[in-house]
Amino acid sequence: MIDVDGYLAVLGVARPQAPTAEALWALHRAQVERVAYENLDIHLGRPTGIDATESAARIVRGRGGYCFHLNGAFAALLTALGYEVTLHRAGVQEEVEDPAGPGGDHLALTVRLDGERWLVDTGLAGGMYEPLPLREGSYSQGPFTYAMAPSTVVPGGWRFTHDPRGAFRTMVFAPEPVELSSFAEEHVRLSTSPESGFVRVLTAQLRGAEAVDVLRGRVLRRIHAEGTDERTVDSADDFYDVLAGVFRLDLTDVDASARARLWDRVRVAHEEWEAAERR
Repeated sequence: MIDVDGYLAVLGVARPQAPTAEALWALHRAQVERVAYENLDIHLGRPTGIDATESAARIVRGRGGYCFHLNGAFAALLTALGYEVTLHRAGVQEEVEDPAGPGGDHLALTVRLDGERWLVDTGLAGGMYEPLPLREGSYSQGPFTYAMAPSTVVPGGWRFTHDPRGAFRTMVFAPEPVELSSFAEEHVRLSTSPESGFVRVLTAQLRGAEAVDVLRGRVLRRIHAEGTDERTVDSADDFYDVLAGVFRLDLTDVDASARARLWDRVRVAHEEWEAAERR
């Protein structure tokens, strides 16, 4: 059982009286604005699970996570509020769909509401701001444009295409409902394998109405209609100010020695990246 009132307090949204479209839109916007897509615990050496109750408790404590945490918790919140939610096996892919279908490195959600199904996804790394209908078409949300189309390789599946300035190009999901626990093995791989992007690069991202803020290592970017603003975080104090101020992350449970180790890891990784770029 999740702490619904605590979760809603983090989102700054009053408890809906009924599972309406208006309430769903408000909840989705609030989650992507206030709960960061982030992988700090991997770099802090703090293993996490993906149980929805655990993930919701992390959000109540002022933290975020990646898709299994964010969408798992959000699905539990919506279900508790009376929405009809389905979890789907999904995968982030290149622009051309992989014939093997979604690989399970992403958890997607759909909600059936007023006779229509909607893609509801708060774990797409600075992606959607509001739900999208499962109808073929192009959709603008603030300065970004997305597309929805039936999958060309997964019968009954759908393909979401990100704005060209996004962190990836395409997400495909299968129609069949799945349990959150079915992603446990993939979560272990993503959070421990040296080949995983989550292990290689620390990131935090938040989606606002008119921009996306992205931290990758020491590089902070704001992507908006006019272009991209970028700077390099130049000190540990600056780094932790960005995490708290831009990404709303509560790191009061991370002591001074752990903070120093995390900054050192990020700093060294940035230096290695710069050296590789100069080759």
